[in-house]
Amino acid sequence: MKKLTLKLILPLTIISFIIFTKWWYVLVVDRRDEIMYGFPLIFTCRGFHASLSSQVFIVEFMIDLLVYFLFWFMLVYMANRFLFTIKLHKALFIPLVTVTFISLGFAIFIASKLENQFFLKRDFEIEKMKTGYNLIWQKQIRPDYPKSYSGQ
Repeated sequence: MKKLTLKLILPLTIISFIIFTKWWYVLVVDRRDEIMYGFPLIFTCRGFHASLSSQVFIVEFMIDLLVYFLFWFMLVYMANRFLFTIKLHKALFIPLVTVTFISLGFAIFIASKLENQFFLKRDFEIEKMKTGYNLIWQKQIRPDYPKSYSGQ
């Protein structure tokens, strides 16, 4: 199972974590409305201090990454134990690792902007309005403003 963890589960975790996420349309207390991202917890949003910046919340990020890892671990473990023995061939391993490193490199490149801020936890309150799921290549548009929101 150790080989499968390194060669299959970790790459699947990284790829799915980067590609598949949940968006949250929220009203931030004392700030503007925002679209935040993360599944099952919100771990990133636009930066409040500068345009084109992001905020990343480390604790939520780690929990989300652990959830993705446990999902793939349980899926591979159950399939390997009860359905069939998983043997990872080079024809599958090499493209999987290639896509993993390209995805990871892209994510690190975006996260390395100097304007980005990293916090241990989110330090502001939010009111969740709408949620949905998307893939990284889908552009998320801002939902309609709720009737109770005055736009200020």
